[in-house]
Amino acid sequence: MLAKTEKEPFSDPEWVFEIKWDGYRAIADLREKEALFYSRNGSSFLQKFSAVAQDFSLQKYPMILDGEIVTYNSDGKPDFQLLQQIGGHPDSEIVYQVFDLLWLNDYSTEELALLKRKELLKEALTETDRIKFCDHIRENGTGLFEQMKKRKLEGMIAKKADSPYIENHRSADWLKIKITDTEDVIICGFTEPQGSRKYFGALILGKYRDDQLIYCGHSGTGFNAKRLEEIYNLLKSKIISTSPFAVIPLTNAPVTWIRPEVVCEIKYSEITKDGIFRHPVFVALREDKEASEINENNDNMKTRKPTSRSGDKEVFIGKNKVKLTHQDKIYFPKEQLTKADIIDYYQSISGYILPHLKNRPLSLNRFPNGIEEDNFYHKDAGENTPEWVKTTEIYSESPDKYIDYIVCNNRATLAYLNNLGCIDINPWNSRISKLDFPDYLVLDLDPSEKNTFEDVIEVALQIKEITDEIKIDAYCKTSGSTGIHIYIPMGGKYEFEKVKDFAHILMKSTQERLPQLTTLERSLKKRESTKIYLDYLQNRQGQTLASVYSVRPHPGAPVSMPLEWSELKKGLRPTDFTIYNALERIQAKGEIFLPVLQKGINMMKALELMEKFKN
Repeated sequence: MLAKTEKEPFSDPEWVFEIKWDGYRAIADLREKEALFYSRNGSSFLQKFSAVAQDFSLQKYPMILDGEIVTYNSDGKPDFQLLQQIGGHPDSEIVYQVFDLLWLNDYSTEELALLKRKELLKEALTETDRIKFCDHIRENGTGLFEQMKKRKLEGMIAKKADSPYIENHRSADWLKIKITDTEDVIICGFTEPQGSRKYFGALILGKYRDDQLIYCGHSGTGFNAKRLEEIYNLLKSKIISTSPFAVIPLTNAPVTWIRPEVVCEIKYSEITKDGIFRHPVFVALREDKEASEINENNDNMKTRKPTSRSGDKEVFIGKNKVKLTHQDKIYFPKEQLTKADIIDYYQSISGYILPHLKNRPLSLNRFPNGIEEDNFYHKDAGENTPEWVKTTEIYSESPDKYIDYIVCNNRATLAYLNNLGCIDINPWNSRISKLDFPDYLVLDLDPSEKNTFEDVIEVALQIKEITDEIKIDAYCKTSGSTGIHIYIPMGGKYEFEKVKDFAHILMKSTQERLPQLTTLERSLKKRESTKIYLDYLQNRQGQTLASVYSVRPHPGAPVSMPLEWSELKKGLRPTDFTIYNALERIQAKGEIFLPVLQKGINMMKALELMEKFKN
């Protein structure tokens, strides 16, 4: 049975109060001749704490006991670090503090009230130097808490006097009230050591929230030289190549990631509103606990204090140091989404978006003060671009000069662009190795203010009918605004002019089938206000559209999301996909847009089939 967290001590005649021991929780099953003695995660303590286990033979009754293994330092206080160091040494002052009874003389006692169980335990237990009955006081919790503070102990446990024992359950009938704020966390990585320090610099910490591993801080203090070596030796066999976090954290030094399996205890000063521990200090490894049980405790939320993310900071993303500025600047006023939120989103979906950006020049659409303030476009990287940001020079006829375009091939560049105010990411259709040969053809369905999204869906489905007739693959995504983008893989086999002409033929065929709903008229002045513009001119060198998975600079923070064709039906809305649910959907659906980047169609065969259908 586990306890929930309570922030303040209290007194109540219906409750009893015990010392909160700083040790290993342990169950002793004495029903058989060979005793069992094990931790919460099922690890045996029989050898590790043989000094305690040898006294089980002195017990008179078949029982199951619940308690805590503790050891005392020279001041007579429980000391968990000392417990880890001395283990089961027979000369060490190790005591099994027994506080509950789950079984006695062939009967389960779990349904009995707590006080009745403790009465039976006190009578049945044979106390020794190594096994002690953990007593309690009734009602006066505030008084006991003050005594714990004076003795500088960890805290106390409050238990409802009439509560049953419920296994594997964190119940509000048991409450832990801590004097020192401590927490169990998962070690997810470590940074490189600095200066004369060896093995590692800081531990990267995490917890589970709604089944996703989230970053909650890093601890670089609380270690001596021996501890650094022990922890490093434990972690080095668990090294992995990628981050275990759903949202990859921004750290101030390069990180070596590990499998999230090792639990440690930290003490800290407070928890920020972002769930980050302030001033976390390593206390001890918790070999008795499983990483899967380290979930964010919602009871702690009320202790969190706001934190500012306004200052400039430099963080390592991969091996590159990125300067991030004004992290609390509001980008989406209604939603109160900040620059930091946008950076975090793109880092979380980086593995999905980067294949669609790799080696493509970018046109930057910058909103340095958020979506309600002025934005501007620019293409030239400029002199202040960090050396590690990849760029490529491309000649432009209109200004008659070479432009240095940014290319986004890694997470660091993605964060750099977001920090500049790039809310959406706009790549070319071609790569720098084959600038004249696009990887895909794009059909942009651009509705008027008088069109519904169902009108757009009808047009998209008509295009799908045409592509099915001529046996070519097509993939669709929401624009993140009011339209739909349809992509056809070309495989870099045809020049832009030929791809644009083919797109024109497809759009012309669509317009002929839906003349009342669509138009090819580009001029806004000449275009009918009730028709959807079939834009095929995006298929020119240098033209860009918001990439798949991009956040769009519109209220609600919508995301340009790939769709399965079966999803295009009545009821679908372009606002269904936002920064809040994008990652969950992407993970559930998989990379359904990736075929856009793979083998292209045979355009000549498609044209032959189209001619056949006309005839």
